[in-house]
Amino acid sequence: MSSFENSIKKMLPKTYLCKTVAHEISTALTVFKHLVPIMDQYVYNDGTTKKLMCLTGTISAVYKDNTYNIPVCLWLEESYPQTAPITYIRPTQEMVILRGNYVNSNGEVQLPYLQEWKQGECDLVSLLQVMAAMFGDCPPVCMKPHPEPEPEQASCWLQFHKQDVISTPDGNSYVSLLRDDGQPFQQENETNC
Repeated sequence: MSSFENSIKKMLPKTYLCKTVAHEISTALTVFKHLVPIMDQYVYNDGTTKKLMCLTGTISAVYKDNTYNIPVCLWLEESYPQTAPITYIRPTQEMVILRGNYVNSNGEVQLPYLQEWKQGECDLVSLLQVMAAMFGDCPPVCMKPHPEPEPEQASCWLQFHKQDVISTPDGNSYVSLLRDDGQPFQQENETNC
C-alpha cells in the first residue's frame, strides 16, 4: 500500500472497507488528477446527515472537439463498494445544470452504470470514464447567460443591435444607420471602420 493510499485509509472511519476503498480512490486519483478525497457531511433527501467520503473536483469531457472541466462530487457510503456512489454535478456560480437523460434538476447523475452497479464488476475509475464519455455526448452544465444590459444601457444596446449589418462582396462589413426620420444616411455620410 502506497503512502498516499495509507493517508486515504486513515481518513476513513472504520465502518468502511478501508483497504478496498482507499485503493479504489488512490487508483481513481492517478487517472483523474483534478479530484480530491474529503470527509464531509452528506444531506439525505429526508434531511438526515452523515459524514461520508467524497471525491470532489472536475473531470474532463470532450464536447465538439473542445475539452471542458465538469465539476462533480461522488459520495461513497459505508456500504461502498456493494452500493454505487451517490453522484452529483456540482456547478460553479457561473454555471447552470442542464437537466437531461443522465442528470436531474438537482444535479444528481443517473447513469445506467450506477443503476446496474455490481460489486466486483464496477469501480470508481470505470464510473468516472463513463461519466466523461456521457458528458461529452450530453454536457450536464453550461455557462449562465450574460445578464441583460442595465436600463440606461439598454436603449443604446437595442439601438445598436437593431441596425442592419451589411456585408460587401469584398468581405467588409458595415452597419446601416438610420437618421431620426428613419431614412438611411446618404453615401457621403457613411464611414468605413
